Amino acid sequence: MKLNELSDNPGATQRKKRVGRGPGSGMGKTGGRGIKGQKSRSGVAIKGYEGGQMPLYQRLPKRGFNKPNRKAFAVVNLGLIQKFIDEKKLDAKAEITEDALVASGLIRRKKDGIRVLAKGDFKAKAKITVTGASKGAVEAVEKAGGSLTVTTPAAAE
Repeated sequence: MKLNELSDNPGATQRKKRVGRGPGSGMGKTGGRGIKGQKSRSGVAIKGYEGGQMPLYQRLPKRGFNKPNRKAFAVVNLGLIQKFIDEKKLDAKAEITEDALVASGLIRRKKDGIRVLAKGDFKAKAKITVTGASKGAVEAVEKAGGSLTVTTPAAAE
């Protein structure tokens, strides 16, 4: 078989229906839209309209609450910090701050702060300063001989 012998399966491709191209096409004059009315005009899309019946999105109950001023933290696991220390992208001897984590490429941006979680093994003796940390993460860093300091973001409001 050669490239010029390749072809689609029969019926796999269909020609585009050319609407409004004369009476012989079977789709001329009104172009399959019927006569008059909103749907016969151009630029009309009735999304969610169910013919006068109450639309599904209005029938379903609304639950919960989205807090408009909630804080979004960039999350990083201890295992990843350890991996970056092993690969010499982070210096365990120097203090590991949020700026150092961003500069190393471990996190893209700080958002409202960085929160450290305890997933993964951590064995470096490092001093870490971040906005938030889980209890397990604090314990794991102290067990490895380091310290994890949690700061509150200054004037984040």
